[in-house]
Amino acid sequence: MILARSPAVQTLTGEPRRLVAGWAERGWPVVVRRRGPDDGDAGIDAGIDVGIPLPPSCGKLRLALSVPADWVAEPVAAVPLSRAVGTTPAHWRTQLEELVAFGERQALRPALFGALLWQQVTGLPYLRPGSDIDLVWPTPPAGTLGVLLDTLERLDAAGPARLDGEIILADGGGVNWRELHRELRVPDGAVLVKSMDGADIRCARTLFT
Repeated sequence: MILARSPAVQTLTGEPRRLVAGWAERGWPVVVRRRGPDDGDAGIDAGIDVGIPLPPSCGKLRLALSVPADWVAEPVAAVPLSRAVGTTPAHWRTQLEELVAFGERQALRPALFGALLWQQVTGLPYLRPGSDIDLVWPTPPAGTLGVLLDTLERLDAAGPARLDGEIILADGGGVNWRELHRELRVPDGAVLVKSMDGADIRCARTLFT
């Protein structure tokens, strides 16, 4: 009952309380999050800031917790899109198979996050009919960024699922692919880059140079 001892969990009732109380015992992961303004000052014993997003049946509640470092068993490897295609709604699969095939041709391996990730790792029903497919793309090889962005735009437009997500930069930050594609088309385009240290605005055309 590791997570059940957290003050944030004590206020929960019903199904949300039951799920979170048994979260660690089921072997489900948590996500490391950026420290928020209500978390206080980070000190040497501050622990690790983590989050748990609950499924829509629990009101899409997102819990922000801080846990001691020795509660963390091990990091969890990224879940590739290829592993989840067969568990998605049937009418999404052609679109997602095209994404996987494109990634293989370009030596890119998109990983899951968002609703599809949490459904894949917990088995709980996170996906809804209007859910986006959230993917994290690694830094593309030199000269192939345009191919990646054009392909994402094409497959997004073809549907049926809306494709969302980020491309990872060499410094570990992430930029939304849709925003990047738009801002690369305008002079002095700028994008929001997020990292564990915060977020900042950068010139779109210099991110991958």
